[in-house]
Amino acid sequence: MKKKNKIIVAGGGVFGTAMAERLSWNDNNEVIIHSVEEEVVETINTQHKNVKYFPTRYLNNSLKATGDYDVFCDADVIFLVIPSKAIVSFSEEIKKYTKEREPLVINLAKGMSDDGAFITEKIPFTHTASMKGPSFAIEVLNGLPTAFTFGGTEEDYRFVKNVIFNNTSLMLDHTDDIRGVELTSILKNMYAIAIGLVSGRYSSPNVDFLVYTKAVNEMRGFLRLFNCDSETIFRYCAIGDLGLTGLNDLSRNRTLGMLIGKGFDYSKGSSATLIEGHRTIKLFGELTRERGVKDDYPLVQALYRLLYEGDKLNDYLMTVFS
Repeated sequence: MKKKNKIIVAGGGVFGTAMAERLSWNDNNEVIIHSVEEEVVETINTQHKNVKYFPTRYLNNSLKATGDYDVFCDADVIFLVIPSKAIVSFSEEIKKYTKEREPLVINLAKGMSDDGAFITEKIPFTHTASMKGPSFAIEVLNGLPTAFTFGGTEEDYRFVKNVIFNNTSLMLDHTDDIRGVELTSILKNMYAIAIGLVSGRYSSPNVDFLVYTKAVNEMRGFLRLFNCDSETIFRYCAIGDLGLTGLNDLSRNRTLGMLIGKGFDYSKGSSATLIEGHRTIKLFGELTRERGVKDDYPLVQALYRLLYEGDKLNDYLMTVFS
């Protein structure tokens, strides 16, 4: 009998559950969700449901869940689908259980570690990759064709594409620019807020795509600034994910921008969306000033002044349309 691919999806939240469901469509995959939430583990194993996050949806009967770290001992592939701020400490914990082998560890989280570094460069594994793309969790769960960019080696890309993703309707494009894949997934959240601001004010496709185009150019500039491949901008992880996040009302970051654009008040830290958006804008607003390149990133600076230095919405709009 052919040995199955043992795949651990670390994270039993919305996206982790959706990815695990799709991976389980491949009969050659043995998929296990690792979760620290007892309710998630229990209901997946007893009811074939993740009652906390998808209470009305049945999952593939082959899916299992556990909170036991021993499950990582003989993993072939580990997908990291937990909050970015927790990934480094979590990876250090599971590393203890993988000493006998070196699994392929793929980061799906979109964010940076607590100290502002790229996640794939902070986790204690050498066999790593990054995978990002335009992918709302509910559509992944519903089985709609979904694409990601795989940042890693050609060999690992072909293994995931042809072996792990077989019969899942999950698709990949490829680059060996892992840092670029990580970077664009962080930047798109910030620029989705920038687009949402003008959408809330004008509700105009013309204006949305005006700002979208400016955002693409700035993202490409950041790729160069971080010594990444500027061609990564054309991958699913960049223009694809920016389009999804910046132009679709299911996006939390776009929604935040729209609320501000419509004149709603907001306060820092009142929601996960605000924390995510504020952190990214602060980080890159200050970074471009420190490196003396702030004039090359007018959208970033306009966002920074709006959210951190007391600028009004009209000040933001004057910068955008200048």
